[in-house]
Amino acid sequence: MTSAAIILDEHVAFAVELADIARAVLRENDVARINVSVKPDRSLVTAMDILIEDRLRAMIAARYSLHGIIGEERDWVRPGSEHVWVLDPIDGTTAFIAGMPVYGTLIALAVGGVPRLGIIDIPAIDSRWIGAEGRQTTRNGTPVRVRSCPSLAQAIMTNSNQDYLAPSERPALDRLRAATSARVYGGVSLNYGLLSDGRTDLALDGGQKVFDFAPFRPIVEGAGGIVTDWAGAPLTLESSGQLLGAGDVKVHRQALDLITDLRIAPTVTASA
Repeated sequence: MTSAAIILDEHVAFAVELADIARAVLRENDVARINVSVKPDRSLVTAMDILIEDRLRAMIAARYSLHGIIGEERDWVRPGSEHVWVLDPIDGTTAFIAGMPVYGTLIALAVGGVPRLGIIDIPAIDSRWIGAEGRQTTRNGTPVRVRSCPSLAQAIMTNSNQDYLAPSERPALDRLRAATSARVYGGVSLNYGLLSDGRTDLALDGGQKVFDFAPFRPIVEGAGGIVTDWAGAPLTLESSGQLLGAGDVKVHRQALDLITDLRIAPTVTASA
């Protein structure tokens, strides 16, 4: 089987079904009456996160009973399977609680440990990016492409949240702040959609879990860009959560040269 044939039309169609259901759950429930809890790691979770993930997990189990599932809110199921669905029901939960329209649903399908299909769905701005290995990335059905950038010094960089960076990782952000022309903070997964659209040039993040970043590789690569860890290795289910994405490979290399000494070894958690 060729790599382009690993992701089938039926996989893409099913991922779209999952994203549609996630949007429907958000639309049909009263966002103004969100039940918020604090998880042991002090991050926030809402009843909506759990409701969406449970619906998506049930759909996957019914359609692909042998596939694994990695989700943020429930225990992982067969994470070592050849096919593994990765779910973040509401990426940017704090933004969702605060009413900031950058939250969304992340869906990915990994085959052989590599994310090969991804969806970033941002319902508040009615935008959905779909990327699949061997195919052109689209936003709302229209093909998108990254832009070229002459140098790191002319790049617009995004960062989801500097609070996610460990103290040892903070120098990476400081170095790239000094090296780039402008910075935008707080966009969470939307940052990687906009990178794919050619609106920004560089994305730096740290402290991410697999369900936070799994869709980014097929989406960014399908738009002609690159996203790796801080050592320059392509993202897999075992990546460390240190992310560096760029629309221009030259800018990626320039940024990587500034931060590669700050990389950490990958760590994998047994359950969400």
